[in-house]
Amino acid sequence: MKRLALYMRDPECSEDCVYAMVHALSSEYQIRIFSEKELDDPEFFNNLDVIAFPGGIGDSDSFFDFFTRTRSNRIERFILGGGHYLGICMGAYWTGSRYFDLLDGVNPEQYIKRESADIKRSYGTVASVTWNNQHEDMYFYDGCAMIGDETKFKTIARYKNGDPMAIIQGRIGLIGCHPEAPEYWYKKQWQYIHKYWNGGKHHNLLLNFVNELTENYEQTRQEF
Repeated sequence: MKRLALYMRDPECSEDCVYAMVHALSSEYQIRIFSEKELDDPEFFNNLDVIAFPGGIGDSDSFFDFFTRTRSNRIERFILGGGHYLGICMGAYWTGSRYFDLLDGVNPEQYIKRESADIKRSYGTVASVTWNNQHEDMYFYDGCAMIGDETKFKTIARYKNGDPMAIIQGRIGLIGCHPEAPEYWYKKQWQYIHKYWNGGKHHNLLLNFVNELTENYEQTRQEF
């Protein structure tokens, strides 16, 4: 079973999002939850296949309160050494050039600020997306679009306006929406979105996404 380390710090990478991801992925991944301080341990990455950063609530610039340059460099070396990065919502934003700076020719941008976006405000709702050529109404809360040279990544899903919503670039997988969302997220928002509950189908989409990301994973890891 592959090993996945899942970052938690409320509210930016919230407990709700963390445990939703655990529920969606634990059938095929051995998951541990970690804090940023654990990145200071050079043995943290030993035998780890995926480091994952979920979503939450807050400004992405809070990144600088948690991650030193040394911590960021260790994550980059982990990926260069064969590890994988999974980012959902906030975790996707943090791969951008101002933060972990992990991407080539693409940057996460706030979808609601895109001129052609069909959602213009920051609140819990569903976004109309196309995931592997199938329409889905997926939980959304101010997620990002991946804007850049589309020849440099594989697009798994797009927003209604055509912007990439879920991509894989090398060993980095990013998702702007929340396929891990449980049913109660749909219930706790305005009543109209409960009708879009997918019966757990989106959990399977997330699991398949992570499996595709890691299908060529290497068991040997560099020492850090």
